[in-house]
Amino acid sequence: MTVGFSVDNRMARVTLDRPERMNAVDAETERELEAIWQEIEARDDISCVVLTGAGEKAFSTGADLKGSGNKTGLEYWAESRPSGFGGIAFRKTLDVPVIARVNGYALGGGFEMVLGCDIVIAAETAKFGLPEARVGRMPLDGGMVLLQRKIPHNRAMAVLLTGRQFTASEMQDFGIVNETVPYAELDAAVDRWVKEIVACAPLSLRAIKQTVNRTGHLSPAEAQGLRTPALIRALQSEDAREGVLAFREKRAPVWQGR
Repeated sequence: MTVGFSVDNRMARVTLDRPERMNAVDAETERELEAIWQEIEARDDISCVVLTGAGEKAFSTGADLKGSGNKTGLEYWAESRPSGFGGIAFRKTLDVPVIARVNGYALGGGFEMVLGCDIVIAAETAKFGLPEARVGRMPLDGGMVLLQRKIPHNRAMAVLLTGRQFTASEMQDFGIVNETVPYAELDAAVDRWVKEIVACAPLSLRAIKQTVNRTGHLSPAEAQGLRTPALIRALQSEDAREGVLAFREKRAPVWQGR
């Protein structure tokens, strides 16, 4: 196994576990990731996912070039990756919030996976970049199309056209990273974000993310009128009534996920 997967107290942890290869993603890792995302999509007992890399050096350095044989850039581009790098870069079917715990280098496809997450918590020592142009390649699995949609044009182009590495502080200034902390405080920061997310109604979380994912291309009026399946389910749920009742009774709500 090259990817760790566990679920506890409504939080799933997905860990790229190839520290000897800087958590680079080869074909086997890609298959395992896809299977994990599909399992998370099918389960009702997960309210939050933490995606990270094993060890202290790297979140992920992207595609494992040594494990790709003699595959050309054109051959790589021709392969079907409908959800982007690692099956997460622009996955639109995953309605569970995903936190990127960036413990080290997030380069190439590793950075593309970060771009596919909803919240990004990074160690001060983490580095981000899309170095593909420096090796005659391009960020084909999300980098070129996602970054320009998340940050101002000139900042996106600075990342794409230089291939250089940016610090966590710079990425927070760009708007990609939510919080930067010393490495020793990384887990505590992630746990704090997880706790706040899991405190929310699970069906509300799914409805919010599904609506956001499916309405980005619409006008505000069109988006407002879209009735996504998760939205209807949340509005009609027992949890919707429980939330209001708990607020009136000044107690913590007890979510049932239904």
